[in-house]
Formats: sequence, C-alpha cells, structure tokens
Amino acid sequence: MNLNQIRDLDFSDLGNAPLGGRVFVLALVVIVIVVLGYMLQIKDQRAALQTAEQTEVRLRGEFEDKQQKAANLEDYKIQLAEMQDLLQTMLRQLPGKTEMPELLIDISQTALATGIENQLFEPRSEALQGFYAERPISIRMLGNYHQFGQFISGVASLPRVVILTMNDIELEPVAGGAFGRDLKLEGTIKTYRYLDEEELLAQQSTEAAQ
Repeated sequence: MNLNQIRDLDFSDLGNAPLGGRVFVLALVVIVIVVLGYMLQIKDQRAALQTAEQTEVRLRGEFEDKQQKAANLEDYKIQLAEMQDLLQTMLRQLPGKTEMPELLIDISQTALATGIENQLFEPRSEALQGFYAERPISIRMLGNYHQFGQFISGVASLPRVVILTMNDIELEPVAGGAFGRDLKLEGTIKTYRYLDEEELLAQQSTEAAQ
C-alpha cells in the first residue's frame, strides 16, 4: 500500500476500503493504544517512584538519627546520672522542712533590718511540686529602691540558699512616704524547700493510690 492509497482512504467508510488500508488503520489504532497505555503506566510508576524516594529519604534520616542516639546511649546515661546527682546536691542546699519556719522569720527580719516597713508578711499553705515544696507569701512593704536592694542582697546572704520568685508583684510610688519610704511593693513572693525522703515516699504512695 503506497502513500497515495493512504491519502485516498475514506475513514467514514473503512468497511469498503482495500484490505491494505484496513490493516494500516488497525495497526495505527493498536500503536496509539499501546503508546497511550505505556505513557499512563509510566506516569503512575513515576509518581510511585517519587513517593518511594521521599519515603526512603525520611526513613534513612530517622535511621541515622536513631543510630546516632544508640551509639551515644551510654554517654547519655552517664550525663543523666550526673545531672540527677547535681540536682540532688542543689536541692539539699535549699532549706528543709524543719528549717522553713525559722527561714520565714529571717526573711521578715531581713526586710526590717534594711528599714523596710512590713505592712503585710503572711506565709500561706505549701504546695507540693514533685520533688520540692512551694511556699507563697503575701507581702506589702514600704521602702525605697536602696532599701529593697539591700533586702534582696540580705536574703541572698542568709545561711541557707533561699530562692524568691515574685508573682503578681506591683511596685508603685507612695506620695509623702514617711522616713523616705516612697515605694510600695505588694503581691506574692514564693520560697522553696526540698522534700525529705519520708515526704517523697508519702507523695508517691498518694499518687499511686489515685
């Protein structure tokens, strides 16, 4: 079948076309179907390949990360033990249960010794926070910047380590304050103590029972 015969094919009446023409059209249709099927299949496989490659990269990263952690596991255990020992040492520097009443008196007396007027110094109930106890203290003090600075310095020099945090504290000027006390400090401070072994065991028993 030559090119002229192909050009003369009537595609609307292929049933009456020469045998060679019909064979050519059938072969052309088969080729188009095969090419389209191949392209669609390749497209799906390419998308699946990209997904597989991304998964491989992610899994390889996770494997390398876990492998590195596993290789350093012993070092991590040693560091953790050292940090736990350091934490226990620091906790033991905080006041204990029997020292807390005297410590509260020392804090109040330190404020008075600097010339601060304690209008309110009211320790509230303790709150257990895992391995330590938190003691809020409601305060209202009159003084000046210098006196408040001396107060903080005096608390820091007490025999036991004292940590004071300030919550909802307001510092505002007081007009005509007596003895140069032109500032009012009001709010809540918190101090902390460590829990002894008996208290820790009791707390663990309470948590286990809940």
